[in-house]
Amino acid sequence: MQKSIILKTLICGGEISLAVIDSTGIVQEAMRRHHFSQVAAAAFGRTLTASAYLCSWLKGENSSLSVTVNGGGPCGRICVAGDSSLRMRGFTDHPEIALPPRADGKLDVGGYVGRDGMLTVVSDDGTGLPFTGACALVSGEIAEDFSAYFLTSEQRPTAIALGVRVTEHTVLGAGGVFLQPLPGASEESLSYCEEKITEFKVLSSLIEERGAEGVLRQLTDAPFEARPILYRCHCTRRRAEGAVLSLGREDAHALLRERGSVNVHCQYCNTDYTFTEEDIARLFGENA
Repeated sequence: MQKSIILKTLICGGEISLAVIDSTGIVQEAMRRHHFSQVAAAAFGRTLTASAYLCSWLKGENSSLSVTVNGGGPCGRICVAGDSSLRMRGFTDHPEIALPPRADGKLDVGGYVGRDGMLTVVSDDGTGLPFTGACALVSGEIAEDFSAYFLTSEQRPTAIALGVRVTEHTVLGAGGVFLQPLPGASEESLSYCEEKITEFKVLSSLIEERGAEGVLRQLTDAPFEARPILYRCHCTRRRAEGAVLSLGREDAHALLRERGSVNVHCQYCNTDYTFTEEDIARLFGENA
């Protein structure tokens, strides 16, 4: 799988945090697992990229967050989860749905997501006391929606460009550019962010051609911090066994009689864990 990466640095005399993400690899892995249509891959890929940026600010080994986009469109929900190690995963309710392109020929992400709903972020710093922030969707095109979230829920105006270039089965380029003024940034720096973000309207093609560092170098020659981003689910067969045990012996055997096996499905990585009659007997300490 192609590596995905986030690069971070400071520009404008330290007043602006700049981050560039090449998420091509993790979006491709998500497409492989979930069999996304092109418009679903674009919508999910943009959300996954922005969520990875949010995760890059998490502090603490056990910190995590989840993002839900629910715009009332045919996609249903887009759900993404990640942690401070930038291990990301997620799904859409209806990955198979395809829509005709917009009049300008671009994928109709807003039509797929919908525009009448909310973007919700739940973060946990590891203490078990989660913080929830939310904002109404602006366009369903994801970048504008995350910009609105940063402004309304975190009081941090953030210029964001997101892009996913995808064929029927292959993600050619995916990524994001994030320009976030730090506290006390000047009006000149704020104007700089607004002006520069317009240079990345075809960001996915720039990522495909130049990679994250090539895109970053359009804005600065400053040194940067680089971190890998992974598509990695937390599910295991052992965890699935715990889900079966939580059913209780009676319900587990009822499912066996009805279906011939007990199946546990992980939405985040589209993996099925199948438990036979012998597996159930072992889990509940019975004689097979």
